[in-house]
Amino acid sequence: MLTIEPTGAILGATVRGADLSQPLSDADFGQVLHALGQHGVLRFPDQQLNIGDVYRFSVQFGEIQGPSRVDPNGVADPLANVGILSNIKENGAYIGPPDAGQDWHTDMSYRDIMGFVNVLYGIRIPRRAGKALGGTEFSNMHAAYDALPSDVKTRLDGMTATHDFEKFWEHMRRDRNSGRPPMTEEQRNRRPPVVHPLFLTHPISGRKVLYCNPGYAIRINELPQAESDAMLDYLFAHQLEMRFRYTHTWNENDLLIWDHLGTIHRAIDDYGPDEIRLMRRCQVMATKVFEPDFLRLVREAA
Repeated sequence: MLTIEPTGAILGATVRGADLSQPLSDADFGQVLHALGQHGVLRFPDQQLNIGDVYRFSVQFGEIQGPSRVDPNGVADPLANVGILSNIKENGAYIGPPDAGQDWHTDMSYRDIMGFVNVLYGIRIPRRAGKALGGTEFSNMHAAYDALPSDVKTRLDGMTATHDFEKFWEHMRRDRNSGRPPMTEEQRNRRPPVVHPLFLTHPISGRKVLYCNPGYAIRINELPQAESDAMLDYLFAHQLEMRFRYTHTWNENDLLIWDHLGTIHRAIDDYGPDEIRLMRRCQVMATKVFEPDFLRLVREAA
């Protein structure tokens, strides 16, 4: 039997009674979905998971983002989409993206099918003087929407925002000294800008969220450019007020999932290259969460 222990903060809960090395029942999975809609960030502590366990848990939420890989016989390898985040280097190259230093964003809002959840499993956590480093900070977009002035809600109701991967690319190139060149025309064609509602109705909670993030949002389409720029500046500052924020401090063998639709996040870059961080990750797309059969599990758990 699962128990859900809220953090008491604006986001976050710990889920106990789940061994994620084993499949979850439909009833337990429905309870997890319901808790995700309520709390946005869920921690499953003390999990002993291999790569297949991480994949099996993640794929319940939807299709996992990533390139497909096939063996010489043409058989697809589903585990290829279980990624690694790490600052470990082998032969002078990172074994996976370090994922530190990117500022506030929502993963995959630049895709036509947006991201639903991130699944992150902590294997090695950097520590200094016994203190865990490399936390993940979140902001609650249910609460950010609720706290908007009523005249702003009324004015922006029904409007859309354009999200563009190139905004992130240029930020990393110009402001983070990543060394990457400008995006090519072929790269832009593979990741063209997309449009999503500015105020999105969350499929699990049924409440509105502010679906607009500093990492990728570039324009409110129904406003003149100058008004759009000013309003985006206002919304970005609003959604990062401290009253909406929560920081997860990692422990080894934590599995953390968070809701991309109802939160924005950033990785805290407070550890050095010799303070090792190693995690497995699945980025899950919103290919199931708007479907009635999927949401039935939530209703039955409520």
